[in-house]
Amino acid sequence: MRPILLQGHERSLTQLRFNSEGDLLFSCSKDHIINVWFSHNGERLGTYEGHNGTVWTIDTDSQSRFLVSGSADNELRLWNVSDGKCLYVWEFPTAVKRVAFSEDDERVVCITEQRMGHQCVIRVFKLNRDGDGTAQSLEPEHMFSPIGSKATVCAFTYTPNLIITGHESGKIALFDVATGTEVLNNERAHMDVVTDLQLSTDRSYFVTSSKDKTARIHDTKTLRVLKTFTTETPLNSAALAPNKPYVLVGGGQEAMQVTTTSLRQGKFETRFWHKVFEEEVGRVKGHFGPINTIAVHPAGTSYASGGEDGFVRVHHFEESYFRAKPYGDLQLED
Repeated sequence: MRPILLQGHERSLTQLRFNSEGDLLFSCSKDHIINVWFSHNGERLGTYEGHNGTVWTIDTDSQSRFLVSGSADNELRLWNVSDGKCLYVWEFPTAVKRVAFSEDDERVVCITEQRMGHQCVIRVFKLNRDGDGTAQSLEPEHMFSPIGSKATVCAFTYTPNLIITGHESGKIALFDVATGTEVLNNERAHMDVVTDLQLSTDRSYFVTSSKDKTARIHDTKTLRVLKTFTTETPLNSAALAPNKPYVLVGGGQEAMQVTTTSLRQGKFETRFWHKVFEEEVGRVKGHFGPINTIAVHPAGTSYASGGEDGFVRVHHFEESYFRAKPYGDLQLED
């Protein structure tokens, strides 16, 4: 499995995203730039320039028409995917740490940082998809501040108006965006900050990673922890492989402590865990620093990882990966 090395960023990666077809890979980093690549050969298609700070987060809609991005310059931007034009800019008092589209592409949820006397705020914007997309409303449809620990990650569930959030304390919660009330929570989902949250294809369960060195699969409806994958390094990202029972996790020690240890001790591999048996089944080396973000192709044919070293590595799975029988002779029906 030879990786394709994508060198389009000068600083560490913050998030990777495939579009819904999987032919495009979006990457954002601390160098203020968003890149888009062809996922099959790693050719760079273009850049989205305009942010004036670390781009923390990106998401694209299911039609690959719009891209939203959140940055440390306190802006949420809406882009046209095909020509790289910035269509609209929302400005906030603090940095935007996470954005996500709803399943029907009609709404965007964003989390702004708790800082300088400002609370952590979750806002939901209704997108106007008519015309060229520049006529957006400045005011959010809903906004509220979660009480207690600040939110770090979020996503829409399959229920309208319900979002999942992951928090700094390790808490996972469900919020009703219309009322801003916490419908359900699991305070002990993790013991430390939740670093990533990715939903399954049907949004019925989701995987989270945390600095407490574990990744966990939770049920979306009840927030019950279904599976736990324990590693020996803080995790920055976890992703679910479609069509195969694997969870991919990546992390590594904090960048500031990396110089004191060797590569092997730093644990900069992507690890594959069997999501049913909770056993580690493989590792892929490659990065020269902690892995910050992992994204899996929606068809499950490849995955990409972005590291503190500024590289994106795209791995296309070999035939042996698809031939493997993770359950023995048992065949799963989709």
